[in-house]
Amino acid sequence: MATKHSLLRLSTIGAAVMFIASACGTGGGGSAAPTGGGGGGAAAWVPDATLLAAAKTEGLLTTIALPKANWCNYIEMMNGFTQKTGITLNDLNPDGSSQQEIDAIKANKDNKGPQAPDVIDVGQGFGPQAITDGLIQKYKVSVWNSIPESAKDKDGFWYGDYFGVLAFETNTDVQPVVPADWSDLLKPIYHGQVSLSGNPVKSNQAISGVWAAALATGGSADNVQPGLDFFKKLNDEGNFVPVIGSKTTVTQGETPVRITWTYNGLGDRDALKGKTNITVSVPKSGRFGGMYIQAISAYAPHPNAAKLWMEWIYSDEGQNIWLKGYCNPIRYDDMATRNVIPADLKAALPDTKGAFLPTLDQIAKATTAIAAGWPTTVGAVVPDK
Repeated sequence: MATKHSLLRLSTIGAAVMFIASACGTGGGGSAAPTGGGGGGAAAWVPDATLLAAAKTEGLLTTIALPKANWCNYIEMMNGFTQKTGITLNDLNPDGSSQQEIDAIKANKDNKGPQAPDVIDVGQGFGPQAITDGLIQKYKVSVWNSIPESAKDKDGFWYGDYFGVLAFETNTDVQPVVPADWSDLLKPIYHGQVSLSGNPVKSNQAISGVWAAALATGGSADNVQPGLDFFKKLNDEGNFVPVIGSKTTVTQGETPVRITWTYNGLGDRDALKGKTNITVSVPKSGRFGGMYIQAISAYAPHPNAAKLWMEWIYSDEGQNIWLKGYCNPIRYDDMATRNVIPADLKAALPDTKGAFLPTLDQIAKATTAIAAGWPTTVGAVVPDK
């Protein structure tokens, strides 16, 4: 069990983190999504013939909790897989949380039908326990050596796919004053306007939001209580809205300010251009980076299709699709060295200099503390979708 692997530490991830720190975009403009041109480019992915043949006999790939609306440009990733392989993709619970993905594997151990996920994309903190519980299987993709050591389980049970930094997504048609830092969210002008992007008892993204607030209010990697105290105050002031914030709640003005990953906010900004004005701001303090990981279910009904999916998303072409969706692909180092990343994609991300990137051990402890402390300290119930 890889409990000592760090989550993209600045000293080990190299150019990938340097890249996100030095990107020249501000994230607050109204430019269209990058097209993938402008110098550099990856060759088209060609699936291994033997693996493709085996996957086609299975006839289906079941994913789970892959939002088609803007999350990392997953819609292009999913459509591309089907176009290149001819295999139908069945996505369960598109807006589900990391915990719900794990629960789905547990609930369908003996089910070979369409409700059993083949692959999962979860917060890194969910990886070690999934290994302990025997829920995922080993598989090392063909580009295994180009994935940083700090971003994968040494035995191949899981591997990092992309990462982002928490930001404030603001509907400026409803709330023209864009928050610049965590302390701003406590101001009266944000009464009934601020949401997390998940249930902070179950969602990696929401848990990370509480942790980021802790870093901004006197907490640390090992002390998340200030974050819980911050959200208690936010709730007591009436500024916190106990729903799962989404593009819809932001657009409709139900939660005109939501705490979300940079790639979600920037994706919404582009998708809503000309309809709703969105500004994405990275807070001045409490900058928090988080990585998601991929794994194949130990009970996958379509194991070869699952392996083919991994080969696709970790290919140069697949990694650039994520980058096009403002996600920082885990193989950036290797791809930059080989000049297969388009220049406009390099320049499209906001400045996230100084973002804190926790270790796996820190993630495990903080996740437990926040999930347990939210009901008693904050008390606001955020219902699952």
